[in-house]
Amino acid sequence: MIETEQPCLNIAQQLSAVESAITAAKRVLIHDHIDHCLNHDTAQVLEEMKALSKLL
Repeated sequence: MIETEQPCLNIAQQLSAVESAITAAKRVLIHDHIDHCLNHDTAQVLEEMKALSKLL
């Protein structure tokens, strides 16, 4: 879009859409990890949840 000299507003809107899509994908990945991958060992789960929360 930059190469074709699209208006700045259009470029900003597309960048915002990309950011939103990445954020949504990250949430899905983290929720899937919580649902399917976390061990039932409470101490380990707590540590992983702390680490995951920093990524949100």
